[in-house]
Amino acid sequence: MTVPISHETMVWIAKTFGLLYLIALSIIVLGYAYWPSKRKEFEEAPVTILNKEDRPWQ
Repeated sequence: MTVPISHETMVWIAKTFGLLYLIALSIIVLGYAYWPSKRKEFEEAPVTILNKEDRPWQ
């Protein structure tokens, strides 16, 4: 016999683990963005899409 889980319990579980999931994901993204070895890659990114060939056609 299984014990049914009430709606309030499911809402509490969803809110709690959803919050923890978003906090963990934010920490992972911030860690990736500020990782020291990624600095060069992020500094080159805006420049690499604009090269000498990227001009209007004449």
